[in-house]
Amino acid sequence: MQPTHTASASPASQRNVLRGAIFIMATSSIGPAFLTQTSLFTEKYLASFAFAIVISLLIDIGAQLNIWRVITVANLRGQDVANRVLPGVGHLISAFIVLGGIAFNIGNIGGAGLAMNVIFGVPPVIGSLIAAVLIIGIFLLRNAKGVMDSVMQLLGLIMLCMIGYAMLQSSPPVMEALSRSFNPDDPLILLLPIVTLVGGTVGGYISFSGGHRLVEAGITGVENVGAVTRAAVTGIATTGVVRICLFLAALGVVSQGLALDAGNPAASVFSHSMGTIGYKMFGIVLLAASVSSVIGAAYTSVTFMYSLHESIQRNNQRMVIAFIACSTLIYSLVGQPVKVLVVAGTLNALVLPLALACILWASKKPSIVGNEYRHPTWMLVFGLLAMVATAVGVVMSFNAFVQFWQS
Repeated sequence: MQPTHTASASPASQRNVLRGAIFIMATSSIGPAFLTQTSLFTEKYLASFAFAIVISLLIDIGAQLNIWRVITVANLRGQDVANRVLPGVGHLISAFIVLGGIAFNIGNIGGAGLAMNVIFGVPPVIGSLIAAVLIIGIFLLRNAKGVMDSVMQLLGLIMLCMIGYAMLQSSPPVMEALSRSFNPDDPLILLLPIVTLVGGTVGGYISFSGGHRLVEAGITGVENVGAVTRAAVTGIATTGVVRICLFLAALGVVSQGLALDAGNPAASVFSHSMGTIGYKMFGIVLLAASVSSVIGAAYTSVTFMYSLHESIQRNNQRMVIAFIACSTLIYSLVGQPVKVLVVAGTLNALVLPLALACILWASKKPSIVGNEYRHPTWMLVFGLLAMVATAVGVVMSFNAFVQFWQS
């Protein structure tokens, strides 16, 4: 059963859905791993890391534009597009994304528990249970998706404001970072961080999260291509602004000769800049990042299950609740099973190049996107670059994955 267009929806309602799609994508990518990776890479590569951020953002935009435009023009979710291109591939992608979604949500729930510990001093497991109950409460509401749109926007703004404030407090060398954005010390050594950033920003379920929200709301078809394009670029730009602010905040700290805590590098960025108050602010940022990532992963993973049976779509709110409850239960009983997380992460890394290949193929098939739509060649080229970059990342990480599994 395909979603229908919402021509009768008010302009205000459509704007809220578009903003919701932007923020569900942006905030889903700004999770606990995002905070840690950005801080660690900044400490390692210093101002030259700005180059990796710029290149990764360009690749991210290429991937996001292709995916959002094709699935909304076709009025099909990502797995359905893939199945139209090559029967069965969509189900394979769905399996990877659902497995990855559960595993990553275990980490996100753990991040929420740690955040509650930082802010209120409660044990992390208790904090994770409290956070899970609050998130599930959203999906018990009648207008759950509308509330979700608003919550994701609020959480995104909280993270942006607080990370931006931390950046100002750390007094970063902005001109040096701007210079290194185009003239890094050694571009070749930045290949791995570029691939890592691309995978973390648009890898797995994240690249489809906002697009699926638009398809579900009926903001589809050729007539909405302009709005979808602007939303896709804004989503990546939002993520980029947050990453740049966190990068500059970390750069300001390490430029003063201060070392980041290897166990919690992002927290030390805030505490070095603002002391105890900064540490509490980090807790709020981590809570917002974790909660938004839990919502994004659960919602999007369930939309990838819609093709299995129509009852899943009909009972989608219950399925999202079950998804969150399952992740929370595993975290509460087992903790964060490291090998499961690594396996899921590796499988999830396969999703973007595979899914993007199907999307790019579909973009030139009138039987999928219709006879009226013409996919821009430059966008196709950007998509191919993103596909190659993420495929290289999979190959580069495979040996490390095998060594880890055998250890």
